[in-house]
Amino acid sequence: MEKPVALMPRILGSLFYYSPSDDRIWALLEDLSALSDLYAWSDRQKVERLCEGVALPERDEAVWQFSSLFEGQGEMVAPPWGSVYLDKDNLLMGETTIEYRHFLAQYGISFVSDVCQPEDQFGLMLLAAAQLLESDNEKAAAELLEQHLLPWAYRYLEKLAVNGVSPLYAALAEVATLFLQQVQQEYGLTPPALRLRF
Repeated sequence: MEKPVALMPRILGSLFYYSPSDDRIWALLEDLSALSDLYAWSDRQKVERLCEGVALPERDEAVWQFSSLFEGQGEMVAPPWGSVYLDKDNLLMGETTIEYRHFLAQYGISFVSDVCQPEDQFGLMLLAAAQLLESDNEKAAAELLEQHLLPWAYRYLEKLAVNGVSPLYAALAEVATLFLQQVQQEYGLTPPALRLRF
């Protein structure tokens, strides 16, 4: 049974991790306005405006936009992997990815998927947080957000929100920012101020 507190990180994580070529993701995108009803938003009207104010592109176009923004087709304006922002050489699967991999192993989390991505992919990290919340491990979920995701997530979402490729994913970046800001405030999370390198 879905735990309400885990629902939004599961939905947002899926939207940021899986392509609209997946029928389940396309169905979520077609009903994007429902996001405002699925969480106790502190600014529900803003979420409603963001979700209702963006036109859903044709499915093939949405798949191309996702590929461009999340899979590296061409130059990526907003790479979705934490190590790009945190590691000194902007390496994919750098030291911070290894540290995060150890964190996941500590809590027995592994992902089997046909999508091959480093574990510190933004959407996948939200899915890991959802899994911890569904397992009633709120403390570990808070640690994941505070220590591994929040130090770089806002910079990533800021870049995604001004991408010139997809108004859809720009709007989703703003929704995700509102969600993380609210969770950070409600849980009293204080992420370390790390030097961002991208």
